[in-house]
Amino acid sequence: MPTPASSLARFARQVRTGKTATPKGAVRLGVDLGTGNIVLAAVDARNRPVGGAWVRSTVVRDGVVVDWAGAVGAVRRLRDDLAGRLGVAFREAAVAVPPGIDPGTAKVFTNVLEACGLEAAEVVDEPVAAATALGVADGVVIDVGHGTTGVSVLRDGVVVRSVDEATGGHHMTLVLSGGLRMEYEEAEALKREPAEAGLVIGLIRPTLEKMATIAARATTDQADLPVYLVGGSSSFAQAPSIFEAVLGRPVSRPDEPLFPTPLGTAMRRNRD
Repeated sequence: MPTPASSLARFARQVRTGKTATPKGAVRLGVDLGTGNIVLAAVDARNRPVGGAWVRSTVVRDGVVVDWAGAVGAVRRLRDDLAGRLGVAFREAAVAVPPGIDPGTAKVFTNVLEACGLEAAEVVDEPVAAATALGVADGVVIDVGHGTTGVSVLRDGVVVRSVDEATGGHHMTLVLSGGLRMEYEEAEALKREPAEAGLVIGLIRPTLEKMATIAARATTDQADLPVYLVGGSSSFAQAPSIFEAVLGRPVSRPDEPLFPTPLGTAMRRNRD
């Protein structure tokens, strides 16, 4: 039986290489419209990842779709590519949304699916999706995205508290741009360059500490719960230890922190 960690590693390989697996049973599609990336995931009837697709994108900002045409075009292209590689036709999909957004904003996310010819099979809070992929029912999920840091408390698989503040990977890039006197896009590329990790972490450490402080304020009365760190902007090797120092408790981060939310969006929950 695959573990959550092995399934996540398998999905990450599929996304990065374009490889697919032969599905067993019906295939379900999940769509994650992130601030920095759009990721599609496909799982089979056993919730095994069978394929994925992604593209860097800025169609969402602070939990709001700001580029409608860009979002629809990107999802349609990724859907068609993934369907072609799997040899299936997708007629519906689950979609992830930021926790706590109003129904009107959530409707925009499902409208993107409908504009691509996909029925919205389920609308999933992002922390619930991440927790599903991690096999977690009770815990604190800290999601460090490109635009915001979200902190969600889950008990019995339900979000009981959610905090979202505008400090994310975008702000790291602004710090690098200002500190090194370079253009934003150049700083963004530098941030992703493994060979420059030492320089980058030295400059963005205060930003990571601010993110950890957001989490600490939101979870002072949740000491009994384990803490999980996800999101592409938490990918720096030192991120877990920085959060641990501020929170004063262990922090677990998967090897591929960008991918729990899209994979968990596609996965069937017990009620399905």
